[in-house]
Amino acid sequence: MENVKLTNQIECMKAEKTALVVIDLQTGIAGRELSPYTGAQVVQNAGRLVNAFTDKGAFVVLVRVSSIDGKDMVKPNTDLQTNPGQYPPGWDILVPELANVKNAHVITKRQWGAFYGTDLDLQLRRRGIDTIVLCGISTGIGVDTTAREAYQYGYNQIFVEDAMTASTKEEHEYVCKYIFPRMGQLRTSETVVLSLR
Repeated sequence: MENVKLTNQIECMKAEKTALVVIDLQTGIAGRELSPYTGAQVVQNAGRLVNAFTDKGAFVVLVRVSSIDGKDMVKPNTDLQTNPGQYPPGWDILVPELANVKNAHVITKRQWGAFYGTDLDLQLRRRGIDTIVLCGISTGIGVDTTAREAYQYGYNQIFVEDAMTASTKEEHEYVCKYIFPRMGQLRTSETVVLSLR
């Protein structure tokens, strides 16, 4: 990947101490125009991770963003319009490839990050998990915000570069080059799968 150095080296990850957290792989998000990877590519790579983690008995968390009536989501005054108003029916349903993952913990969030207002930290701590592997959409919003929250909670983090994407290639590469390496390790899905024990 241009401008972003990825190393294949990673310590072996113990399945009982590591969780996979998949951000917003739902029909209304994965189906949009994305870059540098398509939604289909991210779903495929995330699916490979989910299968590997499930096979090893590791904790898998599927996160989706949704709203009951639109009033439960944040609405600050911003220079850039970020709320499309009315969401199409079914936009918040997990993609079919991940909809029936056995023993996955599903979290519904109302904002960008997966920790705020959810039981994610509680469920990780109850299982003795100290490392999270993050992927999903979008690199610079849901994944980045969740990563910053996890960093403040003290979790070790691994960011799967080819199992996440953004609205633009520039956004994805900026976060992967300048933000994620300050909070954890940036790796490929193949490296993560091979490192899980």
